Amino acid sequence: MSRYTGPSWKISRRLGISLSGTGKELARRPYAPGQHGPNSRGKKSEYGLQMAEKQKLRNMFGMNERQFVNTFVKAGKIREGKHGVNFMILLEQRLDNVVYQLGLATTRRQARQLVNHGHVMVDGKRVDIPSYHVEVGQVISLREKSQNLTIVKEALESAVGRPAYVTFDDAKIEGSLSRLPEREELSQEIDEAFIVEFYNKKL
Repeated sequence: MSRYTGPSWKISRRLGISLSGTGKELARRPYAPGQHGPNSRGKKSEYGLQMAEKQKLRNMFGMNERQFVNTFVKAGKIREGKHGVNFMILLEQRLDNVVYQLGLATTRRQARQLVNHGHVMVDGKRVDIPSYHVEVGQVISLREKSQNLTIVKEALESAVGRPAYVTFDDAKIEGSLSRLPEREELSQEIDEAFIVEFYNKKL
């Protein structure tokens, strides 16, 4: 299954979660798109609830199904901690997500573009793979020419706060993942137990 590249607002409304992080998608129309509007959502089965949670998280990080499943399987091989929480932490360690959390981009989709286009460096070396696994302590920065990009300047100006598990140096325009996040610091809109149940039946 390929990655969805259409309007993210439509997906946000269908899933009932803000994929942009701004909440604007749901502010005016907090219901699924379609001709039936607010009445288009019926009561979901257990499978439907599990599928919805999986789709929320997958679309939040802009991943295709294969990438998502591979990360889920990788999380299951971590001996310590719960499978679902480890899965979410691995997603947080994606390079595009760390770029987003550092405030170098306003959305994860924008952060993914910055990485794809070769603007991002990890420990001084250019990395253009959005799924690159960022380790604690690695320094994330932008190429010197990329620091003057309009989208970067706008993102930095609009940044109102950063998660406690990242550090950022405004003068150097660089930051790092200072530690792994705790579950309570991750999205409270996601019930990872449903996702674990969904894939345990599939895999």
